[in-house]
Amino acid sequence: MALFAVWVVFALASRTWAINSLVDLGYSKYLGTSQSNGITSWLGIRFAAPPLGDLRFRAPRPPLYNSTVQPANTFGPLCLPTQPATLYAPISEDCLFLDVFAPSNATAESKLPVFFWIQGGGFNRLSNGNYRGDGLIQASGDNIVVVTINYRVSLYGFLASEEVVANGNVNVGMLDQRFALEWVQKYIAQARFGGDPGHVTIGGCSAGGASVTFHLTAYGGRDDGLFHAAAAESASAFAMLTVEQSQYQYDALIARVGCNTTTDTLQCLRGISADELQAQNIGIPFPGLGPNASAPLFMYDVVIDGDMVQDSSQRQFAQGKFIKVPVIYGDDTNGGTQFAPNTTASYAQMDQFLLDNYPTMTTDQIATFNYIYQPAQTFPNTGAFWRTAANAYGEMAYLCPSMYVSTAFATYSTQGSWNYRYNVEDPTQMANGMGVPHTVETASIWGPQYVAGTAPPPASYSPNGTNAGIIPFMQGYWSSFIRSYSPNTYRVFGSPVWQEWVTTSQDRLMIETNATAMETVDIQEQSRCAYMTANTLMWLQSTWRMDAVGPSDSQIFSLCTLNRNKYISVRTR
Repeated sequence: MALFAVWVVFALASRTWAINSLVDLGYSKYLGTSQSNGITSWLGIRFAAPPLGDLRFRAPRPPLYNSTVQPANTFGPLCLPTQPATLYAPISEDCLFLDVFAPSNATAESKLPVFFWIQGGGFNRLSNGNYRGDGLIQASGDNIVVVTINYRVSLYGFLASEEVVANGNVNVGMLDQRFALEWVQKYIAQARFGGDPGHVTIGGCSAGGASVTFHLTAYGGRDDGLFHAAAAESASAFAMLTVEQSQYQYDALIARVGCNTTTDTLQCLRGISADELQAQNIGIPFPGLGPNASAPLFMYDVVIDGDMVQDSSQRQFAQGKFIKVPVIYGDDTNGGTQFAPNTTASYAQMDQFLLDNYPTMTTDQIATFNYIYQPAQTFPNTGAFWRTAANAYGEMAYLCPSMYVSTAFATYSTQGSWNYRYNVEDPTQMANGMGVPHTVETASIWGPQYVAGTAPPPASYSPNGTNAGIIPFMQGYWSSFIRSYSPNTYRVFGSPVWQEWVTTSQDRLMIETNATAMETVDIQEQSRCAYMTANTLMWLQSTWRMDAVGPSDSQIFSLCTLNRNKYISVRTR
């Protein structure tokens, strides 16, 4: 009889967990998974209708009604990438899913702060999908909710042309993200999620960090109350094109798939299978760069559309056209090593790599880069100019734009602006020349056991590794920012106060194992970044035929002080 009673209690308890993890969203019911660590997850929730058929190249639509209970125990497939791509999870064109992680004891009255994560991948793939929020929630003392999302990338998310504008939408990948933010406003306060739609922090790494930037400047900085703070890790800045300048991508695509002979080329693109599109979903060089040109690292990107993206991000920040919320921006010391070809053996090869990705660089600008980025440290089995090219690209695409945004917030906003340089050295990465590479900090923010993606976290981040101690520091800062809009309120004991970025001193948090401390950006780096800003080399709006870049906007220039006598060379980093 006693054994029977124990069995009944266990059965009822199990049934209670199952009922408690059931959420009714109106359009569908989802059964989550309550885990032994006190966190419940709902994986693979549809937040929009499948973007198939006539919905290809259109803004997202509301999810379809489904009367059955859906098991929410498996991540949805990731969105289709530009080829070639490293795959680590299933992919599909039907990919508009999100995931929610919440403390199992959350209720509608909990009103927990929400962290909304946007993964990276250069807008051409999803490189940081299927992250789990367990580590951040535990670091917060079970005081936050985490939402992670997919969004359309590559040609499915960012194909732009006059045809798409006339009978579809451009920047639909960004519209997917915004649609997911609207989903959070509608549903995150639901009884089992327990989130507060009035306390949402958006975050992301790489293109996810760039997405944060685009949401801050969306619609000219219009604040629709979708988020209230922002944290951009390793945020990227690529060459920005207008719809007109992107037409060559569309024209080349329809020729490759055989739609160029039809009367309605866009309808033809909507009618062919995803397999047929994927077979021709490749990168091609920017026009006018000559026979030695290669495709850019990231073929498709957010375009200036005059609506959601009204102008270059650089100019909008210079003009104060952005949402004023507390922000964190920062990057890794060696953000360019993943991207510069490790066979780069000369300045000529470095120059071609830079032009392939920033096609309006002038001859004078290239010459200046060859002066300020002198030959750097070399490594076995790599080209002598690999790290030189990596240093140049890393500052142009990551470090300098990050500091520029921090300066804009310090100039126009009183909400708090923090900047960091992540310099946690993994022995293997240091030995092979990668240094402290792009987005490596995400493993310490989320916890190495909770990240998935195209590259595993460094072994030194494991529980007994030499860099294990940095994880509670990083999780303390980030969970504190999510909870209180300040990285300091709930930081862990022993971690230094993270001072705000100010225009007069430009102090940032230098993050190192056992040596985290504030540092002032040295005048050499400030001068190199000021040169790029003054020459509009960041968030570039290209002008085809390699015309010289026009005069600098005085407001852009005023955000950074350029000292032409201090172009001190980068030699050893």
